[in-house]
Amino acid sequence: AYGRAENPMGDENGEWTCSAPKVPPTSQDLLPLKFFTGNIIGSGIFVSPKGVMENASSVGVALIVWIITGIITAIGALCYAELGVTIPKSGGDYSYVKDIFGGLAGFLRLWIAVLVIYPTNQAVIALTFSNYVLQPLFPTCFPPENGLRLLAAVCLLLLTWVNCSSVRWATRVQDIFTAGKLLALALIIVMGFVQICKGDYYWLEPANAFEPFQDYDVGLIALAFLQGSFAYGGWNFLNYVTEELVDPYVNLPRAIFISIPLVTFVYVFANIAYVTAMSPQELLASNAVAVTFGEKLLGVMAWIMPISVALSTFGGVNGSLFTSSRLFFAGAREGHLPSLLAMIHVKRCTPIPALLFTLCSSTFYDMYTLINYVGFINYLFYGVTVAGQIVLRIKQPDMHRPIKVLIWPVIYLIFWAFLLIFSLYSEPIVCGIGLAIMLTGVPVYFLGVYWDNKPQCFDNFVDKMTYVGQKMCVVVYPAESKKNEEEGEEMKEVTSPLSKEEADSHKSGDC
Repeated sequence: AYGRAENPMGDENGEWTCSAPKVPPTSQDLLPLKFFTGNIIGSGIFVSPKGVMENASSVGVALIVWIITGIITAIGALCYAELGVTIPKSGGDYSYVKDIFGGLAGFLRLWIAVLVIYPTNQAVIALTFSNYVLQPLFPTCFPPENGLRLLAAVCLLLLTWVNCSSVRWATRVQDIFTAGKLLALALIIVMGFVQICKGDYYWLEPANAFEPFQDYDVGLIALAFLQGSFAYGGWNFLNYVTEELVDPYVNLPRAIFISIPLVTFVYVFANIAYVTAMSPQELLASNAVAVTFGEKLLGVMAWIMPISVALSTFGGVNGSLFTSSRLFFAGAREGHLPSLLAMIHVKRCTPIPALLFTLCSSTFYDMYTLINYVGFINYLFYGVTVAGQIVLRIKQPDMHRPIKVLIWPVIYLIFWAFLLIFSLYSEPIVCGIGLAIMLTGVPVYFLGVYWDNKPQCFDNFVDKMTYVGQKMCVVVYPAESKKNEEEGEEMKEVTSPLSKEEADSHKSGDC
């Protein structure tokens, strides 16, 4: 295994001198409901409508896709809720797949998340941010590609610096910019209702809503579901912090029952609002749907929309950077990642190596192709995880399950099979590339994790690189159980709470 590198910054006994463990549990301070909803609603609703409409072939089918995707998301979240309280480990589907199917399957989930999912998510949100910032400056044409990429890179660099500098700064940025997404979506939905009251609902009439602008194709509709699933991404985030939740048996299902219907309502009515002001052709021709919507309805106040969306996407990049380190911690704890990627700064409690790695891997290509990669691979592992839930029921029927969702895993797997089969049929190259990227993790697993007796020169090289990385970033591997022995230390230990009272008593002052 990669294992834990020797700590060059410890005391004379080789003990760790920094006892700050993971990124502080936000669920102690924020209700899971608020955090769950805030992580689902991001840039996807401003990016995916174009992709969903293009593949759905009509307004009516596009709205049905948004509704069904919300229902399937709710079913998947309930399945994950059962797994989350049955296997109460942070790390989400990575931890579940590893425990049920073994180390290789878990590593492949981690590998694809590190290589594709998190970097792609951050790249797409950053590109959306730059697109909405620059679109008002180029009202008659698309912004230049190089300008989009440059501004997106600046956004990623700035927020990576913020996250490397202070956990507190990162959480404050998230709180401030959450208002942007709420303002933008509330404004879109209200203006949509105004349009309907004025009688502007031509594309919502059944005869017009299901009038196709291209021939219907089952494979394209499957891709529409993949595009829609990108907007619902984040529904499994609480499973990444299960160990840190206060009373997960109550709060996890409660957050699902309230948040996902709310998000589905917001997404469906935002898309209804779009088509009250734009025809499908106008929506497809727009590179910034919300900006075009604002220009048509808000007049001289149209500047509000791109600013609100830019604030939302800026906060989305920050949230993705902030949460991605939790998966690195879980992977390194199991020996599936180099220990350097799970190390944190000795004074700031920030996972600097993991953040820098994520920044470097966030390369930019066509965003809709990226969404297809992410959507296909995510759904692949969502299905594998839910299938593991059924396997676990068969292998360990007497295992304690505080939550049991009966036949919902079967329903989810039926939809999952439809989606993957027709996605492969419609976009074999895109899906094949996604599978090929995932399978590149197989030799890495056997060479880096499964092979124990590596040559001494290789171990020395890894130790030296880890040592250099620690020196450059001033980081150490967190000691999760060691308590501070001296008063006045800047770092205070954070432990997983068992109750609200314990949560309040274990809050860290600096982390």
